[in-house]
Amino acid sequence: MKLRCLLPAVLLPVLAGLCLLHGGAAVPATDVGAALLGGGSELAQFVVWQTRLPAVCAAVLCGASLGVGGLLLQTLFGNPLADPSLLGVNGGAGLGVAVAVLLLGGTLSAGSWSVSGYALSVGLAFAGAMGVIALLLGLAAVLPGRLSLLVSGVMVGFVATALISLLTFFATAQGVQTMFLWGMGSFGGVTWNQLPLFGALCAFGLCATMVFGGRLNALLLGETYARNLGVDVRAMRRWLLALAGLLCAAVTSLCGPISFVGLAVPHAARLLLRTADHRRLLPVVMLLGADVCLLCHALCQLPGGSVLPLNVVTPLLGVPIVFYLLVKR
Repeated sequence: MKLRCLLPAVLLPVLAGLCLLHGGAAVPATDVGAALLGGGSELAQFVVWQTRLPAVCAAVLCGASLGVGGLLLQTLFGNPLADPSLLGVNGGAGLGVAVAVLLLGGTLSAGSWSVSGYALSVGLAFAGAMGVIALLLGLAAVLPGRLSLLVSGVMVGFVATALISLLTFFATAQGVQTMFLWGMGSFGGVTWNQLPLFGALCAFGLCATMVFGGRLNALLLGETYARNLGVDVRAMRRWLLALAGLLCAAVTSLCGPISFVGLAVPHAARLLLRTADHRRLLPVVMLLGADVCLLCHALCQLPGGSVLPLNVVTPLLGVPIVFYLLVKR
């Protein structure tokens, strides 16, 4: 059991090192090591410090955030197929990004106050993600079963995608290109200027989630049981949905709508630990999510300098998990 728990932590530096050594530009391993220590050629220093290292940091934060977001949604909705992409949360966040980029041109001003860039994208992505979550909560009180709620989330995602397409249709050529590249998903475009705010948002969401580990365990046994234990279920649900929306919005606005990571990682952690205890699951989900995103980023780097979109690789991991759950449950 202890060895299984340590596996994600052992894989993390190995996969991070693989991503630093492997990329579009041909840089020898010795030059990569020298660049990390402050030496080496100017090319090696630029490739390592300005492209590969920010991408590794983004992949770690994205994987941890998406994994935890998926775990929260699966527990709160009581649905093993709940996932930010399948439930339409990614679509709502993406619609917020489209409004920021295509409709507002990247800047929102009101008198002397203005917000632009990544901060604007995160704010509107969070509003879109929370709008979808609020809609799903309303539907959960009306629809008869979990499968109906899942299908409704997929439909909400289609509506969000249609609205994004409408905004793209009336956008400029530059706006269309920006949204197209964003929609494919990538860690490679992340810069050091974007990482402080992104890291702060992810760190806040992940640390705040750890506080709710025991209460999430009570929720697994039913809301009535959780109330008998003194848990304010309604307040906890609001807090956790807000945290899931924040994590999803931060990732989606920076790296695009990355699919299936939030679905696959929590189930992989449960299979690895053979437990549903959230106090143990949460840290392992963070590590596994980071491992998965680092692996996907490495697989996207093809020989010869070509780079695959991230959303080409992630479904290869998530789709088998969906079929496994459908067959087993």
